[in-house]
Order: sequence, then C-alpha cells, then structure tokens
Amino acid sequence: MPADHNPLSGMKLLTALRGDGPTFAPGEVWLVGAGPGDPGLLTLDALAGLLQADVVVHDALVDPRVLALARRDAQMQFAGKRGGKPSIAQEDICAQLVSLARRGLRVLRLKGGDPFVFGRGGEEVLALAAAGIPFRVVAGITAGLGGLASACIPATMRGVNQAIILATGHDPDEDGTMDWSALARTSQLIVLYMGLRNLDKIAAALRRGGLPANTPAAVIASATLADQQILVSTLDTIAAEAHAANLTAPAMAVIGDIVRTRQQLLETCAKAALMARTGQVTAPLENSTCDG
Repeated sequence: MPADHNPLSGMKLLTALRGDGPTFAPGEVWLVGAGPGDPGLLTLDALAGLLQADVVVHDALVDPRVLALARRDAQMQFAGKRGGKPSIAQEDICAQLVSLARRGLRVLRLKGGDPFVFGRGGEEVLALAAAGIPFRVVAGITAGLGGLASACIPATMRGVNQAIILATGHDPDEDGTMDWSALARTSQLIVLYMGLRNLDKIAAALRRGGLPANTPAAVIASATLADQQILVSTLDTIAAEAHAANLTAPAMAVIGDIVRTRQQLLETCAKAALMARTGQVTAPLENSTCDG
C-alpha cells in the first residue's frame, strides 16, 4: 500500500479480511508491535491502528514501509532509542503520550517487535493507566521468534530443547544483571536481544557457567529484511567472527544445539534440489525460503 493510499479503501480491505475490527477512539493510546521488520509480519490490528491514528510515535527500528501505511495526514513523531547513542528519556516519552492523548488525539505508539518484549511497553502502559488514559495493547511478532524463523532455526524442536530463553545482552560485569551461569546450566536455547556489543563477555560468562565452547551459536543481523545477514559459528568464536564480518545492530545472537538444524535444512534443501534437477524427484524446492 503506497504512502498516498486512501485510508478509507484500506479500511474496507481490512474489514473484508478481519471483520469489524477495533475502533480507535479519540484520546486513546494504542501500544502496537510492528514486528521484527518485514511489513508482511505486521498484524491486521496494527494496520487498523495505522489507518486510524492521528499521530504515530515510533521507534528507530520500525521499517519505513510500515510507517508509510499510516494516514497521509497523520503526524509522525520519532521517539527511538539506539544503544550507545543519545536518545529521548523514557519518562519524556511517557509524558508525551499522555499529553497527546489529553489533546483528544488518537495516539499510536509503534514499536519494533512486540511492545511487551524488551520494548518498555510495560513502563508506558503503567504511565497511561496512572494518568487515566485509555489504552489498547496490540501484540507483535517479537524478533526473537520472527528472526529465528527467517534464518531457518526452529525455536523449539522435539528431542533438542524444551524451552527458549529470551534475554537482553547486558554486560555481565554490570551490577544487578542476570545469572549467566544459571542460564548456561539449563542447556536450553538462549536468544540475546541487543547483545552484539557484549557478545564476547556473555559468551565467556556462559562458558564459565559450564556451557561447552563448541555449542552452536549464530548472529542474525537485520532479521527478516532484504539485507539480513546470518553468521553461524560456535560459542567460543562467535563474537570474534561477528566482529570480523562487520555485523552491526540491529542484531541478535542465538546460542544452543538447535542452531545445527539450520545447516541440516540447508543441506537437505540442496540435496532435494539436486535430485529434482536430475529427475530423481518431481517436487523441486523453488519456493523454499531457507537462505544460504
């Protein structure tokens, strides 16, 4: 849908797909997850909010194609945060949402991924509730799951893991951070959000906790987007290899035995494609999206 789309026709299409969706009332704030990047992963309720909002307060990682779905006359206000860079204080963002809503505007707070998964959505919804502002939370596909799928790494697999751990990539040397040794002892899949900068320290902490150095690990940069990059290595070398490959944020790290499944899928797809070309099977895999 182009930036100059007609919001009325967009709402008609949305109604045909979803039925009578939620109505965005004046003076209300919606906290909406935009997904991990690819606009195809946007939910119908997120689209409904974009088509009705008077003002969109958005994060840095929201894809421009998603922003282009908003009403042509909607105000666009940037409120992004990027690690290590100057950014708007969270208290100021909360105050901004309250102020805009009190002006009778339909306020869409648009966040990458899911607003309640490392998105500070909990802080914002508490501030809205304290101020008596009506709100709605629209879930989004979090990068920790959408990114894994785009890299052909299952989040769970029978016989491999029974849990998935979503963690922020804080410096293990900082006070009050999580017990990395305890995470290592679980032997379950660990997905690190915003962990590229501290990946070497985190990997060392996990090894000290007993996680073998040869545990499969991967870094997925710009997950789900056209410039997505995937690096597969092991726990002891993943940080150095990610640095050598000049991988940059937004990126997440994935640590666990299930990472091996990606290579198995690539090899199986390649074998099946070869068999199809030689006439040994009749179902080629042209539509498969397991990236090399």
